[in-house]
Amino acid sequence: MSDYDVSVVPCDDYDDERVAAALRAALEPIHGLDFVRPGMTVGVKVNLVTAMKPDTAATVHPSVVCALVRLLKEAGADVVIGDSPGGIYSAPYLKVVYDVCGMRKAEACGARLNDDFSQAEISYPEAVQAKQFPYTAWLGKVDAIIDLCKLKTHGMMGLSCAVKNLFGSVPGTKKPELHYRYPRAADFADMLVDLYEYSKPRLCVCDAIIGMEGNGPTQGTPRKIGCLLASLDGHRLDAVAGALIGLKPQDVPTLQAAVRRELIPEDVSRIAVCGDVSRFTIPDFKTVQAQSSVFFQIFGDGIPGKIADFVAARILTPFPKLNAAGCVGCGKCANVCPAKAIAMRNGKPKIKRSICIHCFCCQEFCPKGAMQVGRHMIMRILGR
Repeated sequence: MSDYDVSVVPCDDYDDERVAAALRAALEPIHGLDFVRPGMTVGVKVNLVTAMKPDTAATVHPSVVCALVRLLKEAGADVVIGDSPGGIYSAPYLKVVYDVCGMRKAEACGARLNDDFSQAEISYPEAVQAKQFPYTAWLGKVDAIIDLCKLKTHGMMGLSCAVKNLFGSVPGTKKPELHYRYPRAADFADMLVDLYEYSKPRLCVCDAIIGMEGNGPTQGTPRKIGCLLASLDGHRLDAVAGALIGLKPQDVPTLQAAVRRELIPEDVSRIAVCGDVSRFTIPDFKTVQAQSSVFFQIFGDGIPGKIADFVAARILTPFPKLNAAGCVGCGKCANVCPAKAIAMRNGKPKIKRSICIHCFCCQEFCPKGAMQVGRHMIMRILGR
């Protein structure tokens, strides 16, 4: 049993030898691979949100994946790597994702890339929200799951890290259904926590060597953070990772859900960390305000209170916004919108605000970064 909840270790770049040494150092104080037994099949759920090259910082870097694969192979494990990005969960699509994201390098290190695209329907009565949900069947067939995530901003949840990474356990085309079923940020966050708690990863590792700031999780800007994080608990890892980029638990709906459910302490300083967190903290990291309209039910149930809540929600809630100059009219935003709030007009997307559920699927999967997180004018002024 470790005295530490989270380990933070410096790593300046993606040189294979430096990454391998940093990963060993990160896993040692938390006894990260003590659960591995010879012959065990370990599924590594990587963040491959879409087919983007490693230097974009949208996905886990293959050097980190390879370092983990080598350690698991040394311990005698059979290693399967996989994810279900947004889109059709099929062999042809995942072949493109694996190729572009550099996962063939991990395959050369001895891992298998998941080729089981069957789906399962899960019943999870203990859940707060997701009591039934679709699941990628390969994760249910392995002996243990490792959650290998990337530290990024996120339009709806504020933070994409260990817990958000488990949304990739849902088949790609089924993701919009869950967005539509849980349009409120607090409910969506509880659903994500349910997915994580059901999957029960034995280890979480975060690639924070180069993170993503700004218009994350796919079209933001790479930003050097310079470390790897590891933990046996994804909620605690997320809390520490969030602190590195200036996010408190109250800024991240999944961390709020974890606090409500007594999975983590509200005070991040109560999490035992091995390593100097202050060394990697970036005060000017460009974060995204989480979709927060559900938190403005604070002025009472009367008519004046409801009016005040409505006004606060309109002012404080971020929304998807088109940068028309960057739009190429591909229509992907309209295709992925679970609420069908986007229609193409004269080659450009038109958002129907009255039915938009603020899930930011359009922002996440826009291939050109033209769909961005917008804020009310008052919030922009206050931000300056």
